[in-house]
Amino acid sequence: MIEDQFAAAGERMVAEQIRARGVADPRVLAALRRVPRHRFIPEHLWSQAYADYPLPIGEDQTISQPYIVALMTEILELKETDRVLEVGTGSGYQAAILAELAAQVFSIDRKGGLADYARSILESLGYRNIRIRVGDGTLGWPEEAPFDGIIVTAGAPQVPRPLVEQLARGGRLVIPVGDAFTQTLTCVRQTGEGLKYEYHGGCRFVRLIGKYGWDGGETEV
Repeated sequence: MIEDQFAAAGERMVAEQIRARGVADPRVLAALRRVPRHRFIPEHLWSQAYADYPLPIGEDQTISQPYIVALMTEILELKETDRVLEVGTGSGYQAAILAELAAQVFSIDRKGGLADYARSILESLGYRNIRIRVGDGTLGWPEEAPFDGIIVTAGAPQVPRPLVEQLARGGRLVIPVGDAFTQTLTCVRQTGEGLKYEYHGGCRFVRLIGKYGWDGGETEV
């Protein structure tokens, strides 16, 4: 009975928060319906799992607002054969959405406790196409590059150069770029003629920490 209630809440979330605000990719909408969002947050917050705002998941991190997850995923334009890199695993919710749409997901988090937490949830839900490791996500995962899609779930002061270098031809990088309080959702496309930048409105994420994030001070590409 309780799972039926969560399924109904997920349907309302997709209809009222996501599809009604312009996210239209049917594969993305279907993935959001399939993934049980409540499983990726602490149990005492389950009653808020499908609400239109981010929620704390521990270690000063949050699970993103459902609409932002949907929008960033739609911008990635994933195909079933794609290989995707996620920077900022968090509790694993975004990784689960990606795993519903792509062949392989590689996810990095700098916090070992969160990485272990996400891995346990994802394994319990049966995901076998996700690899998680602990490290500086701004450096990417060079031994597994190139990637068809890269998604960064924290706000960066600039676009990290290693991530752009790890894009496949035609690949897309979706990342919030700005100051510590507000960012612009940015898509960088690797085209035959060079990099193409697209902008998809304002957003607010926790800070991206790393050599090419707020700690490093490296230059923008």
